[in-house]
Amino acid sequence: MNHTLPCFALCRLLMSCLLLSVLAGCAGPQLSTTDGKGLSMERTLVLQQARSALGTPYRYGGSDAQGLDCSGLVQMAYLQAGISLPRSSSDQYQQLPHIKSARPGDLLFFATGSGSSVSHVGIYMGNDTMIHAPGSGRTVTTTSLSNGYWQEHYVGAAAPAP
Repeated sequence: MNHTLPCFALCRLLMSCLLLSVLAGCAGPQLSTTDGKGLSMERTLVLQQARSALGTPYRYGGSDAQGLDCSGLVQMAYLQAGISLPRSSSDQYQQLPHIKSARPGDLLFFATGSGSSVSHVGIYMGNDTMIHAPGSGRTVTTTSLSNGYWQEHYVGAAAPAP
């Protein structure tokens, strides 16, 4: 009796194992929510894409791996999940549905400039943390929201993903 698997079956088995290992990696503690509910595939893809951008240099108007600004990071991450968003943080805030409390994958908006209008956006990661492109000379990074600066400048949140 021949105990070898045909090439097609072996490839299928390997692809299944690979898919399971990727999904298991996405279910780690970084994706846990305070309400104990799981995240949609879209939110998972947004968070995965945002994490892959960590360390990318800030570039005003940037929306690719060469450099990102805050709204470019958000737009790029959401495109990975098949969700098209406006380009600027101000337009994102004005055009997206607002929510009272954020879940991982939601957008957080801040008025960081000299006016009261929205000028910065980040992606909520859960556990009081966001990922964002903070500004010139810096790179995409994660930041604690317990920092007084972010609390003082917070304007609201939006939920573009299911």
